[in-house]
Amino acid sequence: MNPAPRLILASASPRRRELLARLGLPFEVVVADVTEHEDPTTDPRTMVSHNAALKADWVAARHPEAWVLGADTTVFLDGHALNKPRDAAEARAMLRRLSGRTHTVFTGLALRHHRGGYRADAGAASEVTFHPLTEAVITEYLGRVHTLDKAGGYAIQEHGDLLVAGQTGSFSNIIGLPLEATKQILTQAGLLG
Repeated sequence: MNPAPRLILASASPRRRELLARLGLPFEVVVADVTEHEDPTTDPRTMVSHNAALKADWVAARHPEAWVLGADTTVFLDGHALNKPRDAAEARAMLRRLSGRTHTVFTGLALRHHRGGYRADAGAASEVTFHPLTEAVITEYLGRVHTLDKAGGYAIQEHGDLLVAGQTGSFSNIIGLPLEATKQILTQAGLLG
């Protein structure tokens, strides 16, 4: 009997780890030692696809027998990507910009198998509409949620009711890993039945 294929998630994100676990596949985590491209003026689809591939390729080169899944997510508004805020002041500024508006959350996915020469890429986009936010609500939110490791300075799954009026598209994409697209890319590779 053939051993189960080895799957590695090339991400430090605990949210991606939790989401991928929902698909029921055993996997391990190896964080890629790469510098992500985060120019806010880059087309967001290009940026997240590039970063997902960068992470997956780095890990796959070091684990050539494994299947490696890379992912990257950003928030996009007014022609600019809102990546992870550098500090609380930048997180506050991002929430002010998102207040009362609809933005898009893009995630890029890259699946690699170095030894087999397998390369597949996918992506997802979701829209999120924020309530108009007062300074008091922004302060309350920043007091409740650690936002510095989250694109756009927020996490929909953590007290999102304070911020979010509505959303369309994949909810798991907004968290950081679109499960529908992930399931599809893994199924096409024969990793999911």
